[in-house]
Amino acid sequence: MRRKTRSPALLLAILTIAGTHTWAAQEQRQDQETEDRLRELEARQQQLEVEVRRRDVRIEQLEHEAAHRGNTTPAQPRASQISYEEPEQKTWGAYEPGKGFVLVRSDLGEVNFSLFSYVRYLDQDDLEDEYTDTFGRTFDVSILNQMQVQKVNLTFKGWLFDPKFQYRFYTWTSNSNQGESAQVVVAGKLSYLFDEHFNFGAGIDALPTTRTTNGTFPTWFRTDHRTIADEFFRGSYTTGLFAWGDITEKSDYRIMLGNNLSQLGVSANELDDDFGTVSAAAWWMPTTGEYGPGNGFGDYEFHTEPATLFGIHYTRSREDAQGQPEVNSFDNSQIRLSDGTRIFSPDPFDIGVNIRRATYQMAALNAGVKFCGYSLDVEYYYREVDRFTTVLLPNADTDATLPVQRLTDQGLQVQASTMLVPRTLQMYLSGSKINGEYGDPWDMAFGFKYYPFKRREVRWTTQLLYLDDSPVGYNSVPFAFGGNGVVLNTEFEVAF
Repeated sequence: MRRKTRSPALLLAILTIAGTHTWAAQEQRQDQETEDRLRELEARQQQLEVEVRRRDVRIEQLEHEAAHRGNTTPAQPRASQISYEEPEQKTWGAYEPGKGFVLVRSDLGEVNFSLFSYVRYLDQDDLEDEYTDTFGRTFDVSILNQMQVQKVNLTFKGWLFDPKFQYRFYTWTSNSNQGESAQVVVAGKLSYLFDEHFNFGAGIDALPTTRTTNGTFPTWFRTDHRTIADEFFRGSYTTGLFAWGDITEKSDYRIMLGNNLSQLGVSANELDDDFGTVSAAAWWMPTTGEYGPGNGFGDYEFHTEPATLFGIHYTRSREDAQGQPEVNSFDNSQIRLSDGTRIFSPDPFDIGVNIRRATYQMAALNAGVKFCGYSLDVEYYYREVDRFTTVLLPNADTDATLPVQRLTDQGLQVQASTMLVPRTLQMYLSGSKINGEYGDPWDMAFGFKYYPFKRREVRWTTQLLYLDDSPVGYNSVPFAFGGNGVVLNTEFEVAF
């Protein structure tokens, strides 16, 4: 039987149909894949839209909270939301003793920040209510029993463009004088460091009249107040020109030319035209060439070799009645009789005569030693006030004159301390006496200083102070003008 052969046309048709079927199947698969991808993209787009809406809602919520921050109390986190894991510790900004915290340090300059402040409890209830001066005038004694945030001193210091060109600016508050113009001072100074023997500056600074006004603050026993003798004799802050440097490797000097003895709280138009206040100091440290930070008081550093200091100060100023600060002005100093009478107050001698001008001259000699946690510091004061310019009051006798042509006063201060527990607990004894023509007042203080972090920057001072006819006193110090009796004060202090 003859075998039939397939027609080429039929074979071509079969191949065409098979190929078409395969192509269709491929197209169908591609269409399906395309649809699947489209669905996936649509789902992702919907998810992104949801996330965008959620973020928009959160942004609106944060903007609302920022606009009303402080008006509502934030919700407390649930216990399950609190993390007890140690967070990653990140630090920035170095701390350097003497400078404080370094905020900026670059090739163009440096900015350092430091702080001084303390909280005080003051109890003067044991003081007598009244005080009678040499001339028989009786005054009420201002007695305080209160808590005080006494001072806040914020300081920014460093250099600009050249490390030798330095600045120091500060804000200084006296919170016990709130409500008075003397509460806040903003001041500063600029200086240039030529070499170790000569440096020059201008601005507001302390006249180096005694050791406490020559850069020793805040390394004092009595937090930020002095003995009554130091307070009575010293000058204060003024605007002027100053220079300082090394005399030898173990001796230094400082000199200042300023407007007056105490300018804080005094306007420019109240000063006279005599830019002639001069104050100078020189000191020698023969054994170790240093006397601790700022040449301050107490041997917190625990010297294993005796450190010694000898110093001399001289100040001269022609003072004018109009250029005197108010009683409660910052760190003010005023020329007084030894009974506390201010010589520029109305009719100071009760004879119908006012003093308009006077010349102040004062010298101070000091010496000190520190060894193995013990310290002893002594300072002697000698002051003359003369060349009085006076005016008669309307009802005074025409021949009325001052009973003195020159006031001469002397004083002595002694301070001693020991570290009962190294770097932790210090005990001190501090006293002074004034020998004057109108009284011989004195004071004595006994106290402890506790350093909770075993660092000098944070300390707690508790002190008993006895006053005998105090010739000085104002709101920001524990002693009251005319005070007789015992004062208790305790302060928690931060100084870096």
